[in-house]
Amino acid sequence: MPAKAKKVTITMKSISDTAGGAPDVMELITEGTLRPVTLGKVQGWEISYNDSEATGFAGSVTTVSCIGEELASMTRNGAANARLIIEKDRRHHCHYGTEYGEMLLGISASRIVNNMTEDGGDMYFKYTIDVNSALVSENEIYLNVKVSE
Repeated sequence: MPAKAKKVTITMKSISDTAGGAPDVMELITEGTLRPVTLGKVQGWEISYNDSEATGFAGSVTTVSCIGEELASMTRNGAANARLIIEKDRRHHCHYGTEYGEMLLGISASRIVNNMTEDGGDMYFKYTIDVNSALVSENEIYLNVKVSE
C-alpha cells in the first residue's frame, strides 16, 4: 500500500542560462504533496504540485522524483506533457511538450543533491539541455520542501 502523501509548501528557484543571454530566473512558492518512493532498494522522494500561469503550464501537474543523489525525474502531465530524466554523468533523450508540439531533448546532469526526509528538505539539480547535441541551456533547480500538516 503506498505511503500517504503529506501536504507541503514547495519553494522552487529555476535558473536557465542560454549562450549569449542573461540567465532566466523563475521563483515559485506553491502547495503540493510529498511522499516516499523506492527504486529497487533505494529510497527517494516525490513531490507533486499543480502548475499555474506563473510556471506557464496552467492545467498541468508536475511531479519531481529524486532517488538518492544519482537519479531524478521531472514529469508534467495535463495541458503540457514532458518527462525529463536527470541522471548524474549520463545523457538521456527526453520528450518535452510545448504548445507547438513535442520535442526530443538531450538531458545531462552534472550534480544532484537530495537532502529530503519525511519532514521535507532540499533537492538541487544541475543539468544541461541540448537539441541535436547542440547546447541549448545550462540549468539549475533548487527545491525546498516544508511539511504544512
